[in-house]
Amino acid sequence: MSRQTISLLLLIAAIGLVIVAAATLVPYPNTMISDLGYHTLCPFAPWSTLTLLFLAGLAWIVRRHVDAQPA
Repeated sequence: MSRQTISLLLLIAAIGLVIVAAATLVPYPNTMISDLGYHTLCPFAPWSTLTLLFLAGLAWIVRRHVDAQPA
């Protein structure tokens, strides 16, 4: 697999994780109240949000490392 392909996959992963992290905070009628005090799509918010943002940041850092390697 080429470096450009790996870089693109990591970029897509980082963007996808940020989108999913934002989706965890969307109000949604469910049975559990999140730690934020309202019904969210994910009852584990904000902890799941922070975990997903951490993983997105990690994917971004690895992508920058892959891009910085000499040809």
